[in-house]
Amino acid sequence: MIDVKFRSIGTLAMGLAVAMMVAPTADARRGGSFGSRGARTYSAPQQTPTAPQYVPPVQRSMSPKQQATPATGQATQAGQATKSPSRFGGIGGGLLGGLLAGGLIGALLGNGFGSMLGSGFLMTLLQIALIGGLAMLALRLFRRKPQATPAYANNVSMFSPRGEQPQAQAMSQQFGGGAAVATQDIPITSHDQAAFERLLTDVQDAFGKEDYGRLRTLTTPEVMSYLAEELSTNATNGLRNDVSATRLLQADVSEAWREGGTDYATIAMRYESIDVMRHRDTNQVMKGDPLQPTETTEIWTFTREDHGNWRLSAVQTS
Repeated sequence: MIDVKFRSIGTLAMGLAVAMMVAPTADARRGGSFGSRGARTYSAPQQTPTAPQYVPPVQRSMSPKQQATPATGQATQAGQATKSPSRFGGIGGGLLGGLLAGGLIGALLGNGFGSMLGSGFLMTLLQIALIGGLAMLALRLFRRKPQATPAYANNVSMFSPRGEQPQAQAMSQQFGGGAAVATQDIPITSHDQAAFERLLTDVQDAFGKEDYGRLRTLTTPEVMSYLAEELSTNATNGLRNDVSATRLLQADVSEAWREGGTDYATIAMRYESIDVMRHRDTNQVMKGDPLQPTETTEIWTFTREDHGNWRLSAVQTS
């Protein structure tokens, strides 16, 4: 009976250890992101009402990593999101280590786990170790939770940029909605908002039509290379990504800043579109519903040189 109990508790302890090792990756994000956000490429964008959850930094980029300079208030959050404490550290690890060490020493002296079981001492230690392990797992999961206070709170009102008249805000109703901007070092006017909305629909339309020439004028060379790669992969597989009827539902500014003569604006956008995959030869729908629009939330970063036209420079999945 004692041996059966020992095996059962041992199995439970092993399952707990496996769960502790798997837990850190259970909520790993899926989906990719690409492009450049200047010096903030490898920093997470600020959270907004449209995209309130933590969004990882750009995954595929040609920007050198030494350019990374996190925005104010991001360094602490990024550190908390990436910090991974020792799997066997803390009180739980100490108890497990002491238990194993005590059992091994006892075995060398001729006693070992068997005699300890007889006294019930090992059962007590195992229970304490399991409780300590559960406490450590709960603490780790608690540390991985997003911060309760969004980064955009207690800042200036969104789309009441410095120097802009209030009546101009009505030009793009999808933006802001009375929310607060996260980081806005340069003003984003209603004309900029209209340009971002137009770029969203134009890029999606050009991509769906495989219009390489138009995509080059709407995006940076880096983003163009990634989009061309995706289009080429689809063509190789005999497929065509048909994207149409794109409509912006909600958007707000995450960050807006200037580096030298280059402006950057990171915008959280929720939009709907008809997005299906078709067979290139038969036009048959292979994936998606051609009659039902789907909603997507993404973080798009736009850039412009010397106050010229905005172009798409990065896309991140929310």
